[in-house]
Amino acid sequence: QVQLVESGGGLVQTGGSLRLSCAASGRTFSGYSMGWFRQAPGKEREFVAAFSRSGVTTHYADSVKGRFTITRDNAKNTMYLQMNSLKPEDTAIYYCAARNAVATAPRVARDYRDYDYWGQGTQVTVSS
Repeated sequence: QVQLVESGGGLVQTGGSLRLSCAASGRTFSGYSMGWFRQAPGKEREFVAAFSRSGVTTHYADSVKGRFTITRDNAKNTMYLQMNSLKPEDTAIYYCAARNAVATAPRVARDYRDYDYWGQGTQVTVSS
């Protein structure tokens, strides 16, 4: 198992930037495929960005493509989400997620139901 803790959320104006962090503990970071999701009140949890199972490629929701960047530092067991050019519609609780990186797992997972572990979430609020 892995434990995930997000941080870095806050209040930012439209056009601003935030960097979210997800610190992992437990099983080695490399044993999981990692991603970011977000959820606004009354809405379904939404895919934001993720690494492929191999960790070689990154994948983004169309709504954030070109603005958000997912990175990781395996030595620190930490994943990041750099969010630039933020918009009010980016307002949500952002969750770090992990799924077991077994060979039979989907190469890319955009469905929250494919993930096994979740952080507590960090609030991102973008004001108009």
